[in-house]
Amino acid sequence: MTSKETEKLKQLYEIYEQPMFRIAYAVLHSNELAEDAVSDAFIRIIERLDRIGVVKSDKTKNYIVRVIKSTSINIYRKNRSFFVREVPIDDETMQIPDSSPGVERIVINAENSRELDNMLEKISVTDRNIVLLRCREELSWKEVAKNLSLTETAARKRFERIRKRLIGMKGEPSDGKI
Repeated sequence: MTSKETEKLKQLYEIYEQPMFRIAYAVLHSNELAEDAVSDAFIRIIERLDRIGVVKSDKTKNYIVRVIKSTSINIYRKNRSFFVREVPIDDETMQIPDSSPGVERIVINAENSRELDNMLEKISVTDRNIVLLRCREELSWKEVAKNLSLTETAARKRFERIRKRLIGMKGEPSDGKI
């Protein structure tokens, strides 16, 4: 394995190990089996490491989700007698921590309320409510969507767009991360 491949594998592990564990645990309901699933999944990923381009991309994320799901399901099938039921994996299971400057910190840590008010005045009422419900009230995406009569997907996508606008208004560089 070349040093470039080793570095790519290290990045994959740092970014995706915890979300992979959560997916595996959602299927297997066992810490030990979930850890085994993550290990087995990384072995499968190592075998196809040359096919992975950009580490932080939707394509890579989707590939890793498919690998961990299938690995977990295979382990589930082998140990079926220990399980009562299979648990569906929801959208929030595969959340990846974001170390970039987030809109949450902008809203919560605004230098003064006037600065925040000025920023929020420039967006629609619905968008403002999405930001406030998500950041100040710390509601889940499901709760935000329900309160505003939106789908979870619509609420998330709008928040993503709002986030980029607010970070731009604040003057912080936006690297395109969600």
